[in-house]
Amino acid sequence: MAANQGQQRTRRRLSTGERREQLLCVGARLFSESPYDDVWIEQVAEIAGVSRGLLYHYFPTKRDFFAAVVERESTRMLRMTAAAPGVPLREQLTAGLDAYLEYVSAHAHGYRAFHRADAAGDQTVRRVYRRALAAQERQILAALDADPEFGPLARRADVRLAVRGWLAFTTAVCLEWLRGSELTRAQVRDLCARALLGVLTP
Repeated sequence: MAANQGQQRTRRRLSTGERREQLLCVGARLFSESPYDDVWIEQVAEIAGVSRGLLYHYFPTKRDFFAAVVERESTRMLRMTAAAPGVPLREQLTAGLDAYLEYVSAHAHGYRAFHRADAAGDQTVRRVYRRALAAQERQILAALDADPEFGPLARRADVRLAVRGWLAFTTAVCLEWLRGSELTRAQVRDLCARALLGVLTP
């Protein structure tokens, strides 16, 4: 009893931003562990220790909640794969793909659900998806532009289109890998790296 009273005394009210971040953290874990249709709003609310009504106050629908989780995770992934100033692109590509594949492996259900939702035409998730792809494209082109070897290529229209196509290729490869490919993570990484470098080098 005394322990419970102590916990109640030390528990503090979360700010709006902190509560939203807490809910998104719970969502990220649940969507990484289970398919979209198997995650229930009631489950999220229970784990977070809030009412279902409060969760709907922050996110009007389950799809809105999922889109917010995806946007948060996309931002995290961009940070994980961000370019390091002064490091050659070839080295950054390997490190960036390692981080990307680690994320894909750890969040397999969420990764698949994200791309299934986009293919199904859901407009809320599609907007998040397009913003995430555009940000990834800009990040890659910025790394190209900063590299002495590839800098002159970064502004070419064909290279920009090739980078966009490479992102689609990498997504397709990752989805196949998650279905049970015999390739190791290192082999998938090298395959994706060769695909991009093959476009950039004669």
